[in-house]
Amino acid sequence: MSAASNFDPAELARFQALADRWWDPQSEFRPLHEINPLRLDWIDKLAALDGRKVLDVGCGGGILAESMAHRGADVLGIDLADKPLKVATLHARSSAASVTYQAISAEDLAADNEAKFDVVTCMEMLEHVPSPTAVIEACARMAKPGGWVFFSTINRTPWAWLIAIFGAEQVLRILPRGTHDYRKLIRPDELKSAAASAGLVLRDQRGLGYNLLTRNFRLHRSLSVGYLLAMQKKD
Repeated sequence: MSAASNFDPAELARFQALADRWWDPQSEFRPLHEINPLRLDWIDKLAALDGRKVLDVGCGGGILAESMAHRGADVLGIDLADKPLKVATLHARSSAASVTYQAISAEDLAADNEAKFDVVTCMEMLEHVPSPTAVIEACARMAKPGGWVFFSTINRTPWAWLIAIFGAEQVLRILPRGTHDYRKLIRPDELKSAAASAGLVLRDQRGLGYNLLTRNFRLHRSLSVGYLLAMQKKD
């Protein structure tokens, strides 16, 4: 599959249509706003963002990219949806964040930017593309030797379907219906295997949990639903 075709038109159209609500913490993007401090602190603790050159793959409206910039990183955010990128650019200007945005795929960027970034993040994106392996390989190519690569996605288990799809989309409505396709979800062993083949070594892993009673997110040790992996590129 070519880089130009590694996207789902329906997925892209969905995020384009929601672009103007990206920075509304009470909108469809409320979960991203709520989990962002958790993933930001975890990334910063491991990779020490201050002064780092960072790439955020599938950045959308820039919630994570901008927050990493405010931690002192020099951030490039990339995405194929141009409307969220415009929203991200305007928001970054208003907050004086050191972040720039570009409409390009990870595979195309990697063709000219191998081993350039200290940190590469690809969060809540792999389950939305036809070939996650191609994105994983591109992320690995763009990390410097010893650089960090962070992934987050959703496990393909019945429990994940119950919580992340049936519960979050159909019952609680904290995500729009159709946000996730169970068939596209990725098991941790699948992601780890693809990352290892691309020259990445696992350093840490965390599960992302959601309490249905308190409606709060937290990081824990179980990878049965949402999960995050921290990898380092071999020297």
